[in-house]
Amino acid sequence: MSLNLLGLDRKRFEALCAEMGEKPFRARQIMRWMHQAGVSDFGAMTDVSRLFRERIAASATIAAPEVLRDTTAPDGTRKWLFDVGTGNAIESVYIPEGDVDDGTPAEEAAGRRYRGTLCVSSQAGCALECSFCSTGRQGFNRNLTAAEIVGQLWHASRSLAATLGIERPITNVVMMGMGEPLANFDNVVVAMQLMLDDHAYGISRRRLTLSTSGLVPAIDRLREACPVALAVSLHAPNDALRDQLVPINRKYPIRELLDACLRYIEKAPRDFVTFEYVMLAGVNDSVANARELVRTVKPVPCKINLIPFNPFPDSGYRRSGSEAVSAFRDVLIQAGLTATVRKTRGDSIDAACGQLAGRVQDKTRRVMRRMEGNPA
Repeated sequence: MSLNLLGLDRKRFEALCAEMGEKPFRARQIMRWMHQAGVSDFGAMTDVSRLFRERIAASATIAAPEVLRDTTAPDGTRKWLFDVGTGNAIESVYIPEGDVDDGTPAEEAAGRRYRGTLCVSSQAGCALECSFCSTGRQGFNRNLTAAEIVGQLWHASRSLAATLGIERPITNVVMMGMGEPLANFDNVVVAMQLMLDDHAYGISRRRLTLSTSGLVPAIDRLREACPVALAVSLHAPNDALRDQLVPINRKYPIRELLDACLRYIEKAPRDFVTFEYVMLAGVNDSVANARELVRTVKPVPCKINLIPFNPFPDSGYRRSGSEAVSAFRDVLIQAGLTATVRKTRGDSIDAACGQLAGRVQDKTRRVMRRMEGNPA
């Protein structure tokens, strides 16, 4: 099987070039062609020697996962369904904000008004089974390789550049798609290092966000290996409720999680953590819940992102009403916290938060156990 160069960070690529008798700058040349120009044909890399192009083409490839479906919502949100083999498919979502179609140079507009965010998957399925998440209901098959993770960004960048006419259409990346990124730690770190590399995508650490359900030891590892902006799926103000909504809490309860967040901030590119909180009617959305949440997160510099629940079949939950969401937010703001309500985007094509499902050949037999009435 050919080596997929999309999965090599600069250090590994330079080592490969050294093995082939080439200088390190050759790796940087090919990285720029591959990631910035979106080129997959070695023959088109005109500033690389012909002999080296022929040699590397004989042993390596540049290939993103095959696109099975490409769907765009009326609000401009775009979702790709990628084939990752053996009956599994993952999803990535692009969310645009602002408008550059006004004669403004793309780079200037990107920094001033335009924002294009890509939500990237890290696993085929998810083993954590958060009760309100469509992905978790499907079970888990496997971790994605670094090439499959980066391949989502590579394809989206090429596709959007062609259709939108924007040189760098993706300004922000969130590791917030299918899967728990920290459960695929090594591959996710390699992928994020490529996203940060100026010879690849050049995304700043502040614009690259990893969202986790709370794997405490891995948060500490990330702090040392590749600190980027951190978002934590909190969703409850106490352990009893979070145990039900986010089962990993039974292993890493809120107090341990908040302590890890405080340690992480010491090296993070931002001086706060974002806590995500999905609003579930009659479950976690009362004023009393809000007051308890204030007390719970008070020790941690943070922002609270309130997320309207996005329904999926047989979820068992309902979206909180606008009045309940406003009352909840007001309690947080009055207590001095920064709280926002996430705008729902892409729900018409099942691309909103919590709706990504793809297709998973479940190795955990979770769906079968649920059908048999045994959730364990």
